Amino acid sequence: KIIGIGETGLDFYYNHSEKNDQINSFLEHIDACQKTKLPLIVHTRSAEIETLKILKEAKNKNDVKILIHCFTGSKKFAFDLLDLGAYISASGVVTFKNSKNLAETFKQIPNNRILVETDSPYLAPVPLRGKPNEPSYITHTVKFLSKLKNISYESFSKKTTENFFNLFGKLN
Repeated sequence: KIIGIGETGLDFYYNHSEKNDQINSFLEHIDACQKTKLPLIVHTRSAEIETLKILKEAKNKNDVKILIHCFTGSKKFAFDLLDLGAYISASGVVTFKNSKNLAETFKQIPNNRILVETDSPYLAPVPLRGKPNEPSYITHTVKFLSKLKNISYESFSKKTTENFFNLFGKLN
């Protein structure tokens, strides 16, 4: 069963493909989401301005549900995305020692807009950084975020699960 479309978006960090090709592909995926009413799972790296512009234009034409996967962007970008109704997903990166700004951003993101992911096999959270990531490691990211937000692990886990179902619907 298909529950979302993606991962799609813009990655201008590595230059593995032309910007215009990425933008055109992203627009096609957005169109598919709007036609099917499925959530759009967005990857964005070194492309905050372009990603935000495209998503704003898309939302103005026809609603689209948005999940920003593996968020590592700026605080301003996060809050601009929240203004569009987006959900923002944290990976193990948020637990890294050099990710203090990212952690501070997640601390301020409303709990009802956060999801948590592994991005397996990449980005294993502290204390397992450097190892191949796996789904069971998600507990470390959830523990980190729940402590950061001063909420119990159980409550935060329940909230992120609720957020998942609010975005993707009930799965059969």
